[in-house]
Amino acid sequence: MADQQNRFFHRKKIMTIFFICALVLIGLFMRLLYLMVWRADYYEEAATRLHERERSIKAARGRILDRNGVVLADNKTVCTVSVIHNQITEPEKVIAMLVKELGISETEARKRVEKYSSMERVKSNVDKSIGDRIREYDLAGVKVDEDYKRYYPYGDLASKVLGFTGGDNQGIIGLEVIYEETLQGETGMILTVTDAKGIEVDTAGERRVEPVPGWDLRISIDRNIQEYATQLAEQACATKEADSVYIIAMDPRNGEILAMVNYPEFDLNDPYALPEETENLTGEQKQEKLNAMWRNGCINDTYEPGSTFKIITAAAGLEERVVTTESTFSCPGFIIVDDRKIRCHKIGGHGTQTFVQCMQNSCNPALISVGLRLGVDNYYKYFEQFGLKKRTGIDLPGEAATIMHKKEDMGNVELATVAFGQSFQITAIQLLTTASSIINGGNQITPHLGMEALNRDGEVEQVFTYPVETGIVSEETSATMRYILETVVAEGSGRNGQVQGFRVGGKTATSQTLPRGSGRYISSFIGFAPADDPQVIAIAIINNPQGVYYGGQVAAPIIRQLYENILPYLGLEKTEDTVVENH
Repeated sequence: MADQQNRFFHRKKIMTIFFICALVLIGLFMRLLYLMVWRADYYEEAATRLHERERSIKAARGRILDRNGVVLADNKTVCTVSVIHNQITEPEKVIAMLVKELGISETEARKRVEKYSSMERVKSNVDKSIGDRIREYDLAGVKVDEDYKRYYPYGDLASKVLGFTGGDNQGIIGLEVIYEETLQGETGMILTVTDAKGIEVDTAGERRVEPVPGWDLRISIDRNIQEYATQLAEQACATKEADSVYIIAMDPRNGEILAMVNYPEFDLNDPYALPEETENLTGEQKQEKLNAMWRNGCINDTYEPGSTFKIITAAAGLEERVVTTESTFSCPGFIIVDDRKIRCHKIGGHGTQTFVQCMQNSCNPALISVGLRLGVDNYYKYFEQFGLKKRTGIDLPGEAATIMHKKEDMGNVELATVAFGQSFQITAIQLLTTASSIINGGNQITPHLGMEALNRDGEVEQVFTYPVETGIVSEETSATMRYILETVVAEGSGRNGQVQGFRVGGKTATSQTLPRGSGRYISSFIGFAPADDPQVIAIAIINNPQGVYYGGQVAAPIIRQLYENILPYLGLEKTEDTVVENH
């Protein structure tokens, strides 16, 4: 009985094992059938990929065009020469060819040819004619792929705005880096099949995934205006032996920048060439000099604006109604604020003046009085309301922020110095943007360069939009400020900014750089036209001019010359030389 039970359990165990094995075999068969039938294409492709060698094809980078379609940044076809060790059949011929055509040493060529790697790049940015000659050798294992190198037709024009690209054709500074996604395109690929030794299979041919070119970027700069502004900056830098000159021209209605000059500029086609000798510099020192050369002072650097900032103080005072155009002030040549005696630039004083005359004469005590009437709380409120505590949001990298006293640290003395443009720092683009908002009816615009992205057929793919904040000042205050600033040019310190046949408003400034007493000055002038309907506003800043350094004598003539040239070019008609009446 026990034997029968043992045999029964033994047979049951064998059947169980057999059943399990059958299930496993069926499962394996089904898995094999699934892989061979339903997943055949996938594994065939995977096997092919295992024996495929990839070579990337760079996409043509989008061009940068000025507002009228003039090409400011383009592409130049170049070649990349590479070698594949396992495919080379005549190494000595390859070495000799590389030495002859690429101008490299035999040691360098041999090192590349004998290196065991999937692909060894020998040289990039090779002239296309040389690349074509290398192809004609028809040497196994030598690959010549066409590539693109950035090319700037106008050399140093708007160099610190446009920026440049690196060896990988990616943006380094300026618009090239801000609009990288728009410009870069999509890389393509060349796929060749090789055997187990890495030798190309001739019968397999090659597959290509074509690159997709980047979109063109149309910007607001006008090449003609940019060129003329650059000429004026160069002349001013030479005649006044200045360290540098900045000029920005912008449409105050919408923030479109027509020109932005940082002189001296640099050659975009050779951006690593420093103007002075660099043999004794360390790598770190050279990089510091390059960074300084590439720096866009209009947006990256702050400075004490001086009397151009009186535009802000005057607008706040008018808006808060602590002053009117008929308010009178007495200037004995100084004003006492707490325990501080703050002098006017006119030592003998201006005597009794209306507020309009105070602005014409750029009288420090009068504007200090307006600031004190406002008080710290109100002044700080308008400082923020005018957008001066935040960046403008311009589409360029590295915009600096305003350096201002904390509200709790401002007393009457600090308020007094801020009121006439000292003891704090601001960027040129911030000052110009705020002035635009005050004269354009009270709309805080965003300064910008990017207008739209276009495909290679010239069709618009994307229109760039920028925020506008209304109600910065009332239309009444804006109109009054236009009137006052027009009288500054017609009758006051801005006379050298007058343009025959056009009504121009503006404000001069002469500020001293820190530390005080250094003998270094900054001369500047903001001007806009037509004064009653501003369509262009511009600022000129001359850093450390030698000899005469007053803004009215140094900076105002630059804007005058700019406007004499560009106002007719922009289609603005001449009018009688009269100042609009204040309403």
